[in-house]
Amino acid sequence: MAILLSVSIALLAGLLMTRVFKKFKLPAVTAYLIAGVLIGPYCLGQLGIHGLGFDTHEAVAQLSLLSEVALGFIAFSIGNEFRLDELKKTGKQALVIGIVQALAATFFVDLALYGMHFLMPDKISLAQVLTLGAIATATAPAATLMVVRQYKADGPLTKLLLPIVALDDAVGLVVFAVSFGIAKTLVSGNVDLVSILVNPFVEIICSLVLGAVMGWVLTQLEKLFNSNTNRLNLTIGIVFLTASLSMLEFSIGPVHIHFSSLLTCMMLGTVFCNICPLSEDLMKAADKWTSPLFALFFVVSGAELELGVFADQAIVIIGIVYIIFRCIGKYTGTLASAKATKCEPQICKYLGITLFPQAGVALGMCTIAMQLGEAGNLIRNITLFAVLIYELVGPLLTRRALEAAGEIKPMPEHVKNRRQEKLSAVGKNK
Repeated sequence: MAILLSVSIALLAGLLMTRVFKKFKLPAVTAYLIAGVLIGPYCLGQLGIHGLGFDTHEAVAQLSLLSEVALGFIAFSIGNEFRLDELKKTGKQALVIGIVQALAATFFVDLALYGMHFLMPDKISLAQVLTLGAIATATAPAATLMVVRQYKADGPLTKLLLPIVALDDAVGLVVFAVSFGIAKTLVSGNVDLVSILVNPFVEIICSLVLGAVMGWVLTQLEKLFNSNTNRLNLTIGIVFLTASLSMLEFSIGPVHIHFSSLLTCMMLGTVFCNICPLSEDLMKAADKWTSPLFALFFVVSGAELELGVFADQAIVIIGIVYIIFRCIGKYTGTLASAKATKCEPQICKYLGITLFPQAGVALGMCTIAMQLGEAGNLIRNITLFAVLIYELVGPLLTRRALEAAGEIKPMPEHVKNRRQEKLSAVGKNK
């Protein structure tokens, strides 16, 4: 009962908050996150009234399964952007920009934080610098996808953005594994080449293979049904199954086998949309089904944010440096690579801004960074601080960038008038 009550409160709070934020023309993602903060442990949760909010982070963690499922569907939806006919037009640009902007973010953050290490060696170590630089690669595909959907953004920038966000996470996994392997060596003094060189590539390959296999299985099973309702149910069931399989972990000798749920479910969507002739209609139907799931995901994400990180001045200073230089890296890396691949002027100018949001993947990386012991606490707190800022500001910047690029169209006047007439009719009937 407690979990069901928490789910209902979270969903209702998020939806009601969107009505408040609509007056300020802010994205629904931001409204969901603020709603999560308000019903979280630092606000209504402090009152200790059962059912009114989450009184502890442990209570929020009980809904972590929802977050995993939501991420699976988010990745599945992004996989739909990897249709071969589209990739023939933008594939080279997405590949180059995705790699360059991720590496540029790491370079700029490493450079800036190394300066902080030089000035304050007792506050931040070289191992922490390298780890935070690697975490800087990650973006937030969930926030980006939600903004694109809410405003029905469409155009060359949007078509390039979603594949880059997906590719960014693959690049981030490799960069993080190598940098974190070196960081562990600096802390322990033991060189582990398997962790540095082998495990990240095994994770990516295994994730892509599992996703491809499940995409083929889904396509074959769809042939057994004639009803679109049954096909939709099957699609949802396979995404659930794929997300659960991606949580498996085991070792073969010194090599640790595990999967990235984002990459696995993204590959599931990619294979499915390219080999199943009915995929486009089923993807649209699945998007409608997952709308409340995504809303819950962001409300829970808001409740998980650690507002306590503001209490430490050193974390705030280092966090601000991290945020500024990551944005510089993302923007300049995107600008340079977009120009090099001859993208349109509006893509060169605005694409980098849409890559600022950061959340789930970065939080997963900082959880792994806790293996550094005491050094991991600083990494975790700085990442939490950055995610808090990025998640609240990032969706708004993404929306503004898409508007400036001309890919979010204002609602036509005749649609506005028709809606207003319907609302007026309802008021008269009452």
